[in-house]
Amino acid sequence: MKTVTIRNIKDYVGETVKIKGWVRNYRKASSKLRFIILRDGSGEVQAVAFKPEMGQAKFEKTKQISLESSVEAVGKVSIHPKKEDVYEFQLIDLNIIGQSEDYPIGKKAHGADFLLSNRHLWIRSRKQIAALKIRHTVYFAICEYLNENGFYRFDSPILTPNACEGTTTLFEVPYFDLGSAFLSQSGQLYLEPGITSLGRVYDFGPVFRAEKSKTRKHLTEFWMMDAEAAFVEHEENMQIQQELIRYVIRKVIANNKTELAELKRDIESLQKADNEFKIITYEQAISILQEKGSEIAYGDDFGATQEELLTEDSAVPVFVEKWPKEAKAFYMKRDPENENLVLGADLLAPERFGEIIGGSQREDDYELLKQRMQAENMPIEDYQWYLDVRKYGSVPHSGFGIGLERLVQWMSGIRHIREVIPFPRMINRIYP
Repeated sequence: MKTVTIRNIKDYVGETVKIKGWVRNYRKASSKLRFIILRDGSGEVQAVAFKPEMGQAKFEKTKQISLESSVEAVGKVSIHPKKEDVYEFQLIDLNIIGQSEDYPIGKKAHGADFLLSNRHLWIRSRKQIAALKIRHTVYFAICEYLNENGFYRFDSPILTPNACEGTTTLFEVPYFDLGSAFLSQSGQLYLEPGITSLGRVYDFGPVFRAEKSKTRKHLTEFWMMDAEAAFVEHEENMQIQQELIRYVIRKVIANNKTELAELKRDIESLQKADNEFKIITYEQAISILQEKGSEIAYGDDFGATQEELLTEDSAVPVFVEKWPKEAKAFYMKRDPENENLVLGADLLAPERFGEIIGGSQREDDYELLKQRMQAENMPIEDYQWYLDVRKYGSVPHSGFGIGLERLVQWMSGIRHIREVIPFPRMINRIYP
């Protein structure tokens, strides 16, 4: 007997096959008829248990199942009598592999704290499965675009001796006899040497930020893709980011129609976002915000409210470029037309999802970068390796970082970041 996945049962119409999975739901239609929804990770199918067809003994087994029991089912694949492109499974036999007694997550509403404490079970729910499948698509779409456009995977270390942008939000850990190390909050500094080897590089992995924030957009452990490219300047850097995000949009729409429907995601909004992105300067952004009643002042950073105001009238993401140098990191290159600005840009997603990318052209002049580091009282000896990239064959180069979870939030339409990562780590939660 051939064992098949639910995703592929359409290829076995009229045949008797075996599937293995879990009972998502079941209901009694009559004393002779039961419907069982089976899930195996690849999809779901309705199994029809009809007593006259199964026989008394085998039909009795269907009465023993419970929510989330694991089962092995034998049946004949048929086309659903009323729904196009939907298939059913006419049960012949069913065996319980693992009984599930008193499954704690039922159809009733549960509070967020209860669901987070039972995250190991909550991830079985349809909406969470949909979110995690979209996450899978987004992750691989990012990698596919980069791989197809000359970028090489270049893994940066998780344990670092120093910080990318200061140590105030880093997790410090003891490191043998060498003192302290830090959990990385970005692979950028280590990627920049990689461009002198491979030209265009990226990493993709977990990063850590010890921010004491409890917003719907913050995690202490999340996944980040950082990319760096030699001989790429500010304008081209933004173009690469735009092409990458539009590629992701198309992949999600093409591969996750079922999941988007489950989440009631407005696909039309995603389709509209697949057009030329807007670009405004930081100065223009401040003017727009002030005209809309914000009390923001020039030099201030944006919060969620400001990001939402800047994109509320836009169907496409918005780049905010050329920020005041004081508002951005030491490694960003100054604008040759205005030394008070840097050639950096944040990309804000529409539909109130906010920042999804931060990027800039990097300072490639050894002396200028050293002066900036000294002005910020950075220990030059600890960063000499980073400065050396400018000392031996420096070139113009740029890079950017994408927060995977924030991008998945936008693609899926899910408002809280804790639902788009398998096991969220937040300021007040590290269990399970």
